[in-house]
Amino acid sequence: MELEIVLPEEVPAMTLPNVAFFPQAMMPLHIFEPRYREMLKDVLARDRLFAVAGLDPRKAAQATQFEPPHRVATVGMIRACQKNADGTSDLLLQGLCRVEFTEILADTPYRRVRFRVLPSQPVGDAAAIERLRAEIARLLRLKMKISANSARDLYEFVRQIEDPEMFVDLAAFSLCESARMKQKLLETLDLRTRLELFAGEIRHELDQIKLRRRLQGSLPDDQIDAN
Repeated sequence: MELEIVLPEEVPAMTLPNVAFFPQAMMPLHIFEPRYREMLKDVLARDRLFAVAGLDPRKAAQATQFEPPHRVATVGMIRACQKNADGTSDLLLQGLCRVEFTEILADTPYRRVRFRVLPSQPVGDAAAIERLRAEIARLLRLKMKISANSARDLYEFVRQIEDPEMFVDLAAFSLCESARMKQKLLETLDLRTRLELFAGEIRHELDQIKLRRRLQGSLPDDQIDAN
């Protein structure tokens, strides 16, 4: 029997470019910056919890805030951590829940935030949700088939997940290529809408793969610039 995790009112937070971290996902992190070494020391001594947010590129371009985060992020728990001889650490963070940052409390010595949990909205038509889950699995299978993709093991793992919310979150984290779309999926609380958005994104990726194939013709991948 798993123990219920009680979340605190505030947590440390990392802000990383081109990253959208999802509940249930496992993310390896290499901790080397002094501020994050200090953060890691503190969270390991406390509750092993911190949030990971994507860097908001639109706000970052305005240069009015230090490392502006997307407001929707994920709180995770450190499941494994190995400290290295040079003082860096390698850890595995498991996502626990979607959150919205409500206040940035401090940025030194590392960022700390207040947040509220964002639960998914209740599922209405379970049959429609299952059809969408099956359609995404079919589209991902087709993508693995026609692309030179090295993520086949991840696909085989994800496609066996029956819970539709866990399925779409892990599939988005592992197999979606667009950081912008991943963040949009993270922010979409309605499960049916999230599945529809992801299905549309995979169709778009498939169209792009087919277009590249037509433009490439018979040239091998390392000679495509000669086309």
